[in-house]
Amino acid sequence: MDVAQALDIINQIAPIKPETLADIPPLELIHEAYSLSDTVTLRKRKLPLESLVWLLVGMSLYHDLSITDVVNHLDIIDREGKPFVAPSALTQRRKQLGEQAIADVFRLMSQRWCQQAQLPHWNGLTLLGVDGVVWRTPESDENNQAFSRQKGTQYPQVRMVCQMELSSHLITASAFDDYAVNEMVLAEQLIADTPDHSLTLFDRGFYSLGLLHAWQRAGTERHWLIPLKKNTQYRIERSLGRNDKLVELTSSPQARKRWPELPEQVHARLVTRKINGKDFAVLTSMTDPMRFPAADIGSLYGHRWEIELGYREQKQFMLGNRLTLRSRRPELIRQELWGGLLSYNLVRYQMVEMCFTLKGDYLPYQLSFTGALACVTRLLVTLPYATPGNIPRQLKHMMGMARSLILEPRRSRTFPRAVKPRPQRYAKNKNAAHLK
Repeated sequence: MDVAQALDIINQIAPIKPETLADIPPLELIHEAYSLSDTVTLRKRKLPLESLVWLLVGMSLYHDLSITDVVNHLDIIDREGKPFVAPSALTQRRKQLGEQAIADVFRLMSQRWCQQAQLPHWNGLTLLGVDGVVWRTPESDENNQAFSRQKGTQYPQVRMVCQMELSSHLITASAFDDYAVNEMVLAEQLIADTPDHSLTLFDRGFYSLGLLHAWQRAGTERHWLIPLKKNTQYRIERSLGRNDKLVELTSSPQARKRWPELPEQVHARLVTRKINGKDFAVLTSMTDPMRFPAADIGSLYGHRWEIELGYREQKQFMLGNRLTLRSRRPELIRQELWGGLLSYNLVRYQMVEMCFTLKGDYLPYQLSFTGALACVTRLLVTLPYATPGNIPRQLKHMMGMARSLILEPRRSRTFPRAVKPRPQRYAKNKNAAHLK
């Protein structure tokens, strides 16, 4: 019995309320995603296209194994005929699957998981965070032509911008392209996937009146919050409090040309808060002082750091500090990235389910990601060899581990940003004398 068959049995046991790993892409959802990109298979293959989703998940969860070993580890091939599949056939099947099919699987599963997660809200709004990250690809002729590289690096790189729900760390949308593409260009692609009644926290580098205005106008109550950039010019319209102002921002002619619907004047709210004797100001579209108190807004931006922790979980824990991706072709690099995001959401959704079993008001980010990752990878290995009657017992055991995954409360400390010196090949001689 392979992994897909084992999880189908779980779906049959609990068809009404999905049970943890049963929410990994069921076959009907995979077929729906494949139909969106006209990805079909007419011949019976040793490694069906449906199993390639598991292959991409395994490539991220079992980073220390080769792709061939991942296939054998998860037992996802057809058992008729030879008991193995050639490595060249794996690459060929991945090419046939393409990028768009796995991107559609990620999108459909993310929508399902976010709907079932019962996410908490802040003043009726879902808290989201947007930030960018860079991935390193292997050096090959195809990757060198498709991706540029950062100055001083030896590998082609991919720039990615993700949108994350901050309480659960679920990735709700993502866009990536060449390293030379600006982050705000990629963030623009996330506007269509942003849910209504949400608040998106941006980093200071995403300040663009055109982007922020389009983000707000694309739906109902799609608010934004961003730190005030240095030397930003504004005019105070009205004072709402001592550190609370309604301001007017003027857009540039270049911005209005780039964003035709951008007006000349944009109205926003400026909230200032003093931290360790230093003023910290944020701009936001939430202009109603009764619904959105200034004191709550001032302390809200600190939650944006959750997306930084999410990137660390993907790079450091899931990939084991393996800085370079596996694939040597651009289309397979993009496919691998979508599979990595799907795998990360898989683990994160199991942490959401674990929180439902705990007594007390716990959020998913209060559980250990490394512990949950170990539970999921161990269960995926044992499922193909489990009898149908033993599967619910294994799932119950994994849920019972939730109490041991609770983290200690975080210490309230901050570290100011600093530029680290670039390592030098030779040591500096601090006692050198001036030339005469």
